[in-house]
Amino acid sequence: MLVGALADAGADQAAIADAVASLDAGASVSFEKVKRCGIGATKYRVAVQETKAHRHLSHIVKMIEKAALTEPARRNAIAIFRKLGEAEAAVHQVPIEKVHFHEVGAADSIADIVGVAVALDLLEVETVVCSPLNVGSGTVKTEHGILPVPAPATARLLAGAPIYSRGPAIELVTPTGAAVAATLAARFGVLPPMKVTAIGYGAGDHDFPEHANVFRVILGEPTGADEALSVSVIEANIDDLNPQVLAYASERLLEFGALDVSLQPIQMKKGRAATLLRAVAKPEHREAIVQLIFSETSTLGVRVYPAERRVQARTFTEVDTPHGKVRIKVSSEGSYAPEYEDCRKLAASSGVALKHIIAEANFAYLKQSR
Repeated sequence: MLVGALADAGADQAAIADAVASLDAGASVSFEKVKRCGIGATKYRVAVQETKAHRHLSHIVKMIEKAALTEPARRNAIAIFRKLGEAEAAVHQVPIEKVHFHEVGAADSIADIVGVAVALDLLEVETVVCSPLNVGSGTVKTEHGILPVPAPATARLLAGAPIYSRGPAIELVTPTGAAVAATLAARFGVLPPMKVTAIGYGAGDHDFPEHANVFRVILGEPTGADEALSVSVIEANIDDLNPQVLAYASERLLEFGALDVSLQPIQMKKGRAATLLRAVAKPEHREAIVQLIFSETSTLGVRVYPAERRVQARTFTEVDTPHGKVRIKVSSEGSYAPEYEDCRKLAASSGVALKHIIAEANFAYLKQSR
C-alpha cells in the first residue's frame, strides 16, 4: 500500500518496476488505478513465480547489494530487513543468522520493501513522519499457525510507537509494514508543519464497505514552524502538600524533561482548597514524569491525556543595556522578549529593579532592529 501511495504521489512507476526486476527474486510488479470506498488510489501488484522460498538475511542482503539500486535505496532496504530480522530473532529466540524469512522472505515481500526504498529515493524524501497506526484486530494465519493481531513480530517492531485498533477484524499492519515504519520514521505523531506538494493514495487488497482501505502519503516542504508534535498532559489535584514542596516538584519536573509545568489554585469537593499540578511532556518522557509526580508529591493518582503542541521558530540576538548584555528571543512572526534569566542576573548584580532592566532590554532591541 505504501509503494502504491508513493507511486500515486509521483514516484516513477517504471523505475520502481526496473529496480524490482534487477533483484532477480522471481517477482514482477505493476500498477493499477482502483477505487476504495469511492477514493481513487493506486494498487501496487506483485506477481511471483514462487511464494514459499525461505531465505536467510544474508541471502536477501546479497540480492539487494547486487541489484541496480541507488546507494540510499540499497541502504534503506537492507536496514529494513535487518530490523525485521532482529524482531523475528527475538520472537523465536534464535540468532539473527538462523532466522528463516517465511512470508517476509518470499519474493513479494522483498519487492515490497525494495519498492518502498526506491520510491522514497525517487521522490527525494529526506524525513518520514508516521501517524499512529491502526493495527487491526482478530487473528492472522501464518506458517507458524493462527496468531493474534498484531502478530508477535509486528508488536515488537512497534514497541514505543502509538498504535490503536479500529475497524474490521483483520490484520492491517503486517511485520513488513511495521519494519518499514520502525526503520524509516524519524518520529510518530501529528502532521508536521509543511507546504504540501503532493498527495498519494495506495490501495489494499480488500474493499471494506465502511472503511476506505487506503494508505495516504502527504509530501511537502518544511515551513517556518520549529515544532509540531504530540505531547502528553499529566495532571494531579493536590490538597495536602506544602506549597514549598510543590515548587520544588515543579523544578524537578522541568529538569526531567517536562516542556512546561504550571500550578493552578482550584477548589475541590467539600470546599477544600487545592492546587492543580499540570505538566506537559513529550510522549517518551511521559512515564518518567508520572513517576516523578508520584515520588515528589502526595497524590495517589494522575490524569494523562494526549494533546498537540505548536511552537514558532525562534532565534536569539543580543543587545547592550547600561547594565550589561541581554539575550532577546525573537519569533518567526516578529514577536520578541528579553530572556528572563539574563535580566534577573543583571538586576541582582546592579541593584536596579527587574522591571527597569526588562524595559531597557526592550528599548535596546527596538532601537537595534530599526
